[in-house]
Amino acid sequence: MMGLISCYSELSVQLSQKSSCSNHKNVSNSVSQKKLNLTGSIQTATTNIYKTTLSTGSHHLITVTWCRNATTQGLQISSGDDPTTVFRLNTNSRLFRKKRGTKVFETVNNSKFEVFYDLSTAQYGPGAEPVEKYYVLIMVDSELGLFLGDMSDDAVLKKVKMQKQNVKFYLVSRKEYIYGNTLYSTKAQFSDAGSLHDVVIRCTGEGDGVKNNPTLSVCIDKRVVIRVKRLQWNFRGNQTIVVDGSSVDLMWDVHDWFFGSGSGSGTRTGSGHAVFLFRTRNGVDSRLWLEDKVRTKDEMKEFSLLVYATKS
Repeated sequence: MMGLISCYSELSVQLSQKSSCSNHKNVSNSVSQKKLNLTGSIQTATTNIYKTTLSTGSHHLITVTWCRNATTQGLQISSGDDPTTVFRLNTNSRLFRKKRGTKVFETVNNSKFEVFYDLSTAQYGPGAEPVEKYYVLIMVDSELGLFLGDMSDDAVLKKVKMQKQNVKFYLVSRKEYIYGNTLYSTKAQFSDAGSLHDVVIRCTGEGDGVKNNPTLSVCIDKRVVIRVKRLQWNFRGNQTIVVDGSSVDLMWDVHDWFFGSGSGSGTRTGSGHAVFLFRTRNGVDSRLWLEDKVRTKDEMKEFSLLVYATKS
């Protein structure tokens, strides 16, 4: 059976695209890219939580986890109401070669989940999730609850066309599990009405890697939004940034990068993981006072991006 721990503990064979904000005019170029020895990251798993609203007004949370490493590549789906009820698919397993089919399960609240999927021709980029030629459709109590992908067979397409106008679901939160050294990159859309942004988290220092005077930089679309110097002393903190006209709280905790996870834990110094959290605000306090654009409730939905970054 595929589990998130097994996905996270092994390395993917694919490297994510290297991105850097060091060439932007707001970033110092006093230290060359070569000297910084920036290393790209590897995404081993993602966990997305979607909220769907049925015609009855009932709400359901659907958790979708994609996993990809040297030995495992697969999908895991569970209900937020009953996380113990899980559908798992390991597309790399010799014992489970079925990459297309259906699965039905019920939650403790007697909600019926029907999962239709086709990953037989799925194309993957550098990350854990497929990027094209696949679909995952989830029916909740005979209503369309979630649709992911860009293709479907006739039967599934009919279900989508019949209910697509009424379906209401959105991404509540996203977790990314990343393995690398000094450079972590991803993409995020912080609101339904906003655009997709490039997010780069970079830890650099003088001389050998990040050992001397480490500095943390976070860039969105090649623009530095925060820079934290003397990171070994400022290993935890938070700051508010502005994305698409809304306030986003950015929090970081890189303690285990420098000190491990505590004595007796068996984790060597510097081998732990760091946590970066981007969380949008919901409410009047999230708006800029200079902004005169009227926002609807749908545009003010909360979203969070959580990045677990483990140093190699």
